[in-house]
Amino acid sequence: MLRGISPLISPELIKVLMEMGHGDEIVFADANFPAVSHAKRLIRGDGLSIVALLEAVLPWFPLDRYVEQPVALMQLAPPDTVRPARWDDYRAILGEHHIGPLQINLLDRDIFYQRSLNAFAIVATGDSAMYGNILLKKGVVE
Repeated sequence: MLRGISPLISPELIKVLMEMGHGDEIVFADANFPAVSHAKRLIRGDGLSIVALLEAVLPWFPLDRYVEQPVALMQLAPPDTVRPARWDDYRAILGEHHIGPLQINLLDRDIFYQRSLNAFAIVATGDSAMYGNILLKKGVVE
């Protein structure tokens, strides 16, 4: 344990966050996401919510300011039509920690899965929220 760092950030997760470079991506995946089959590096976050992890990680994790959309969510797939309330939670947390306007990219499911295959790491959470997956592109520490 370290002072000022949430106990939700495991030693494995902090190591991965520190190893990531500018432009690397990380996925915080909900419980339904095929994390094991998609991950180059898999970090278990069983029992944790993505909201709690974002609140713990974002004070330390700069988003990429050199791209238009450093955050991506999985777009609703038919027949789903109801925009998840969880997305508003994400936007609020991201807004607290990102400098400047923030655009969030909505990706088709297959494109989101493809990007996750190339992500630096995937954090598999126990979050049961529908469309809870979120992809973050790391920026530079200023």
